[in-house]
Amino acid sequence: MIRFICVALFLFLFLVLSIPVLLVEWVIGKFDRQKKDMSSLRIVQWAFKVILWITGVEVTVIGEENVPDEPVLFIGNHRSYFDILLTYSRCRRLTGYVAKKEMKRYPLLSTWMEYLYCLFMDRKDMRASLKTILTAIEYVKQGVSICIFPEGTRNSGEELSLLPFKDGALKIADKTGCAIIPISMNNTAEMFENHLPKIKKTHVILEYGKPIYPKALDADTRKHLGRYCEDLIRETITRNAGLI
Repeated sequence: MIRFICVALFLFLFLVLSIPVLLVEWVIGKFDRQKKDMSSLRIVQWAFKVILWITGVEVTVIGEENVPDEPVLFIGNHRSYFDILLTYSRCRRLTGYVAKKEMKRYPLLSTWMEYLYCLFMDRKDMRASLKTILTAIEYVKQGVSICIFPEGTRNSGEELSLLPFKDGALKIADKTGCAIIPISMNNTAEMFENHLPKIKKTHVILEYGKPIYPKALDADTRKHLGRYCEDLIRETITRNAGLI
C-alpha cells in the first residue's frame, strides 16, 4: 500500500503544482509550437519516470533500435494502466496516445494529454471513432507518432491472452504509409491489476518489433492486418514469458 499511496500523492502534487506550468506552456505555444510540444513531452516523461521509480519496476527492453526516427504507429497489448507510463516514458519523438473518452473527465490530466496530441475515442460511437482515427491520420502526416492499443480495452484475461485486434486502428498506418511498431509487454498486470490496490515491485519485459510497412505486405496480409499484428505480438509475449 505504501507504493500506491506514494504514487497517488506524487500524481496529485504534480497535477496541482503543474497548473502554472500549463499556463507557461500555453504562452510558449503561442510563439513556438514545436518548443511547447517538446517541453511538454519531456515534463510528462519526467513525471512518468518518477512514478515508475516509485513502483520499483525493473524493465528489460528489447529491440528499441527498431524504432525509426520518423512518425510511426505504435501498437501493443494492453493489460495494465502502467503500460502507458512504461511506453510513453521511452518515446524519443512527440507521440499522441489514443485513450478512452472517459479520460476527459479528469481535469489537468486531460489538459496535459491534449497538449501532447492524445485523442479521446468513444468506442460506442462508430462515427466519433472514425473521426478520431481520421484526426490521428492527420497527426501522423504532421510528424506526430500515434500509439494505440488495438484490443480496444484493457485485457484482464490470462497473462498470455490477447483480445482480437481491431483493424480500424491500423488504418492510421495504411492511410499514411507510416511504419507500424509492435510493442509486446509481459507481466505488466503484476505491477498493480493482479492485486489491487497494492503496487508491487516486479520485472516486466518490453519488446519493440521490427517496423511493418503495410504497403510492403501482400494483399491478403494487408487485408487482415489486425490478425497479422496480433499473431506477431502473441508469438513475442509467448517467447518472452520465459524471461520473467
